[in-house]
Amino acid sequence: MRRADRLFQIVQLIRGRRLSTAAFLAERLEVSQRTIYRDVADLQHQGVPIEGEAGVGYRLGAGFELPPLMFSQGEANALVAAARLAQAWLDPGLAREVEGALGKILSVLPPAARLAAEAQALYAPMVGLDARAQATLQALREAVQSCHVVEIDYADVQGLPSLRRLRPLGCFYWGKVWTLSAWCELRNDFRGFRIDRIAAFKVLPERFRQEPGKTLADLLRKVEAERDGWQLECAPAPGAVGNSWRDGTQGVGAEHGKGL
Repeated sequence: MRRADRLFQIVQLIRGRRLSTAAFLAERLEVSQRTIYRDVADLQHQGVPIEGEAGVGYRLGAGFELPPLMFSQGEANALVAAARLAQAWLDPGLAREVEGALGKILSVLPPAARLAAEAQALYAPMVGLDARAQATLQALREAVQSCHVVEIDYADVQGLPSLRRLRPLGCFYWGKVWTLSAWCELRNDFRGFRIDRIAAFKVLPERFRQEPGKTLADLLRKVEAERDGWQLECAPAPGAVGNSWRDGTQGVGAEHGKGL
């Protein structure tokens, strides 16, 4: 890679993350950390507002903008492939946004690159969520963003119903199903709910605050801390269906009868 290209990529990588260490940049660009330190110093000397220092990490200061970028052929191919996959499994609102974004991406490509990207033999048949599950996913995703409390009628794997009042924290896709991870006020703990098992839901006017111990970051830390134990406890027996962590009783997976 030419040094000019490397400097450009450093800026791109730093501005795409909250904090980028020299080790991360060196690995991505396949150079030594010493080279990264020297390149960052040169960028700072040229007026690029990179904040931070060696051994801590770097971030880009506010107000710095780069001109519009041209996608490479590989990047364009990857974006088209990702958009096709996403449209099959996202809710209608996001699927429309993906389609609009893809149109903008294709519009800035040279004709040959656009034809090559569109001609990829990679497709995602529309056999994902049904219309009801899509509507549920969209409403819950929006409730996560707006921090609105939701109330759901839920049926566990055994078909047992329960009424839950939740603080929705995030929607997770597991390859076949979507789940909602939330703080459950009934159990006073984190719980996961399969979207396709939510019989009815209501987004309440009430909004919740991000309280310590009840946030998505807290849930992810808990998952990380207990992951090994969960994998052992929830590992399915040969031929079993639905007992694994991602479709199981805890964390970001869907709830079963046990532990509800």
